[in-house]
Amino acid sequence: MGLEIGVSLPITGDDIPDVAVTARYAEAAGFDSVWVGDHLADGRPLLESTVALAAAAAVTERVRLGFGVLQLAMRPPAWAAKQIGSLQYLSRNRLTVGVGVGGSVPDEWRAAGVPLRGRGDRTDRALAVLPGLLAGEPADLADLAAEPGGEPTGTTLTLAPAVPRPPVWIGGGSDRALRRAAEYGDAWLAAATPPGELAAAGGRLAELAQERNRPVPQVAVLAIAAGVREPGGRAAENVAAFLSGRLGMAPERAAAAAVGGDAPRIAEQLAAYAAAGVHHVVLAPFGPGWQQQFDVFAEARELLAGAASGAGDESDVRGS
Repeated sequence: MGLEIGVSLPITGDDIPDVAVTARYAEAAGFDSVWVGDHLADGRPLLESTVALAAAAAVTERVRLGFGVLQLAMRPPAWAAKQIGSLQYLSRNRLTVGVGVGGSVPDEWRAAGVPLRGRGDRTDRALAVLPGLLAGEPADLADLAAEPGGEPTGTTLTLAPAVPRPPVWIGGGSDRALRRAAEYGDAWLAAATPPGELAAAGGRLAELAQERNRPVPQVAVLAIAAGVREPGGRAAENVAAFLSGRLGMAPERAAAAAVGGDAPRIAEQLAAYAAAGVHHVVLAPFGPGWQQQFDVFAEARELLAGAASGAGDESDVRGS
């Protein structure tokens, strides 16, 4: 199957399910990856991302484990590298490190004692030193604790055990995020973005990577998705209303980015992403009932795989 499909594990809300249960369920359902978001505090009850991924790693064997996305600039780079390296070691090299600059919840940065200003530059500097730290090479951390233009602080550090560098996926929708992906990333992870925009951004990403003489990063997307059993209904419309009302997206763009419906409908939407050059879609369940939604997503994945293998034409994807 050309398009890989992952799911976000529910680690927020008033009734957070057992991470071990959800991770095992996702692996048994055939998904390629499981993902968690990363916040200190965003107004909801939530679990810490590295702890949640460690729990998922302990009860799974095959599925990849991803940050979607890690706010790298909120952490001291050496501690972040230690957490990433430990997860890579414990999971037997199944980690994917999605990285974003964050900033959507300014209060959590103040609570963490980390300035919001300069987080983009700190992210770049941490990404530059991360491979050496993970490889167990001596890393000069002298400038990583300083503000841009400030007095360097720090020391040289070697971390062990050394681990293979996990794939790094760069999140964000700005041109700077694309440049960061071209400079440091194995993939670019967009969020709630219509397929047509991803196709255009993929071309821009290729240009930026060629300028840097680097391999062209793959394109991935985290899609807010509502899976339902019965055809019809307003699943996609409800997702679009959330994207428009809560995230401020223009209504037409929100409608194009929303994923929702029964399994055949979601399979159609996944096929549109594949046609746009996307290599991995992470489906984040919207609304209650994670188990049923995982089941619908898994069925959509199988329908898409059957269509891709030549099992039928477009009518087969619709299940008719």
